[in-house]
Amino acid sequence: MEHCKTHSKEADTVPHDRPHDQPPPPYEAVPQDLAEAQGISVNDDGRVVVDASSRLCRSLSKLLPHAIPQTLPPPNYSEGVPTFKFPLNIVIQIIGSRGDVQPFVALGTELQNTGHRVRIATHNVFERFILEAGLEFYPIGGDPAELMSYMVKNPGLIPGLDSVREGDIQRKRLMMAEILHGCWQSCLMPDPITNVPFVANAIIANPPSFAHVHCAQALGIPLHLMFTMPWSPTRAFPHPLANLKNIPADQEWLNRVSYSVVDWLSWQGLGGVINDWRKHELELEPISLSDGPFILSKLNVPYTYCWSPGLVPKPDDWPHNFDVCGFFFRDPPDYQPPLEIAEFLNAGPPPVYFGFGSIVLEDPEEITKTILQTIQETGVRAIISRGWSKLGGIDSGELNRSDVLFIDDCPHEWLFERVSAVVHHGGAGTTACGLRNGKPTIIVPFFGDQPFWGEMVSAAGAGPDPIPYKQLKVTALAQAVRFCLTSEAVCSAQGIAAKMRQDEGVKTAVESFHRNLPQGLVECDLLPEFPACWRYRLGKNRFRLSKVAAEILVEKNLLDIKRLKPYQPNPIIIENTRWDPVTGISSAGMGLTFDMLKAGGDIFYKPYKVYQDGRNSPLPSPTGSENNPARLLPGGGSTSIRKAQSMNDLTARDAGSKQKGRGAAMAAASTYASGKLLGKVASGFMVDLPLAAAEGFRMLPGLYGEKVPKYGKVKDWKSGAVAGAKSFAISMGGAVTDVFYQPYKGARDGGAAGLAGGLLKGTFGVIGKMAHGSLGLVAYPGQGIKQSIHSALHKSTRKLIMAALHLEGYDMVRQERVRGIEDRIVIEKFMGMTQNDIDDDSDYV
Repeated sequence: MEHCKTHSKEADTVPHDRPHDQPPPPYEAVPQDLAEAQGISVNDDGRVVVDASSRLCRSLSKLLPHAIPQTLPPPNYSEGVPTFKFPLNIVIQIIGSRGDVQPFVALGTELQNTGHRVRIATHNVFERFILEAGLEFYPIGGDPAELMSYMVKNPGLIPGLDSVREGDIQRKRLMMAEILHGCWQSCLMPDPITNVPFVANAIIANPPSFAHVHCAQALGIPLHLMFTMPWSPTRAFPHPLANLKNIPADQEWLNRVSYSVVDWLSWQGLGGVINDWRKHELELEPISLSDGPFILSKLNVPYTYCWSPGLVPKPDDWPHNFDVCGFFFRDPPDYQPPLEIAEFLNAGPPPVYFGFGSIVLEDPEEITKTILQTIQETGVRAIISRGWSKLGGIDSGELNRSDVLFIDDCPHEWLFERVSAVVHHGGAGTTACGLRNGKPTIIVPFFGDQPFWGEMVSAAGAGPDPIPYKQLKVTALAQAVRFCLTSEAVCSAQGIAAKMRQDEGVKTAVESFHRNLPQGLVECDLLPEFPACWRYRLGKNRFRLSKVAAEILVEKNLLDIKRLKPYQPNPIIIENTRWDPVTGISSAGMGLTFDMLKAGGDIFYKPYKVYQDGRNSPLPSPTGSENNPARLLPGGGSTSIRKAQSMNDLTARDAGSKQKGRGAAMAAASTYASGKLLGKVASGFMVDLPLAAAEGFRMLPGLYGEKVPKYGKVKDWKSGAVAGAKSFAISMGGAVTDVFYQPYKGARDGGAAGLAGGLLKGTFGVIGKMAHGSLGLVAYPGQGIKQSIHSALHKSTRKLIMAALHLEGYDMVRQERVRGIEDRIVIEKFMGMTQNDIDDDSDYV
């Protein structure tokens, strides 16, 4: 064989390792009028046109630097990462097709081998696949085939008129609402088959599942995102779903902005659905439209990217908690092919594989004819996978050929070892499997990131340029097949395979997950082999207790169950970001105006809706009593926890009380809307606007290079009072200092010109810091009081979490007693640590 050249590549990759593997839309449709207003357009292949000259790009470029964490050197896995010291309950949330799910099955198996308990939460159709792999399964709803069909009809973010008329958008929004609800339930509901309790200690998710960060916030647990395509801003390459236009000399700038554009579009379409779900099920504050696209960057959530670093190295500007670990491949299946497949493979030279996996084609007959004509023209043998594309649906006479075999399901890991080349849609898993086996690849992209992978394969020399499916003609496909049979293409594909064999993707991903767990995830003070899930204070002693230890002490009446609080190893607080006083006040004012108009309109709309329906329909609350862990608690549990009701129960009870008469219901609806309007007005003018102004003035020193003060997160009235006092003291002190220090510093560094600049900065600083201190003295305590009131009025979710923790703890105590753990150990340790406080009830906090 000829000498094989090494082909470099600036592009990016992502894979899976199964046929059905194109991710469904990781976004929601954006209204046509909004798209046109922002100058947004989408190519036929579904990629967003990112125009460097557009107003949207310029605006987002100003926000992006604030949303990207600082970079640190990547980890050195050669030094080894020790196994985590106690097992965790890990839920893996996935939206997608079979190929999206399969890599996480491999990951879940490795995590389970490490000692963790793993639950995979995904679409119902994959239940058997998950269970056969020996992992736990939780259904989240949603139909991946319907998502595929929607994307073929609407390959971009902007839906066509036919989809609008047919109601596809509304159905997709309803499906996403179902998925969000299912993801939340997957974090704390018992196993649907065995009824074994489960409460997540950590979440792993692919970004399109969207529920991940909100579930993590509600539970206060760590989140780790893993994905098979670039989803984080980088200068190295644009977003796979973006197509650059009017590229400036500094293309690296536009590459980074392209991620913001896609994130912004995603949030415009999904933000309303997510905020409704946050409010009514998780009881969390809504997220602003300006902060929604940048939440993950602001929270510094770790990512693990699942492609080979030998193929696409980690970009230099990604932070230390972003890892590129290699493709996720499962162990090859023990597969025995049907007789017809074995006989066909042995009957001649290796065939070419054709298949489009999870793609739902509008015209499978036409594409089948194109493939068959290409086979005839090139003289190759071929295996054609029907898949979801339903290839082969033409006149049976055309299919009765000795050089072609139509098949249904066959593991790609097994089949791709035995073919000469592969032709597919560019799904990540199929691409990875083909390259791993050193097979030249032809990609026929349909939408989304598939063109990206086609360009990646072409840049590596392992295949021709991608052929968009709307341009799929016999001439182009035949030319591509001939190229894949050349020695150059074979050498390139085999070179990539050699690099991929050096990776240990799944093991490295587990190491990355362990390395990025937060320091707050600590062991139980009494049973260090378990993670802490409760916090308890007794006198001077503060305990962090596991579910097992807490239930043993409750059973022995050694602690007051009412004083147990859920321990959050990774508390998440999402706050509105303000860049300066002007934009801060204006954005808060716009938000307040919108809320007031909506609340004012509800005063008339809600009664009309009640009249029209004949009843007051409460907002659907996803957590019904049939899924409430509280109802399963043992008789020994506390009364308060046993009485924990789901939001659905509470809402239904409230709705029932309003059904006594249509007039009473209409009056109640109007009164409720009026109260909501008054609440919005009071909260807006007394808290939101002063806080936005205070935050804007706090950020002001950063505009001229000074350090921005931080006062800690405001979680309740206590932390709010502390932040207010700090802001006043620090700002007033800084204002006095700036009068003298800024001119001195300017003169020292820049002479006369520097002195003038220093005088300006000093004056500017005095005004800004005095304003910040005065406003902060009122705004931060006000924010804290608002948070405390919100917590006091919204307890259903908190009660549900506590009920689930108690339920799993009770079940674990029974299991541990069977394994021989003694209650005496827990009791003796607890008594020894509390000997001065245990008898003093006045010391309970």
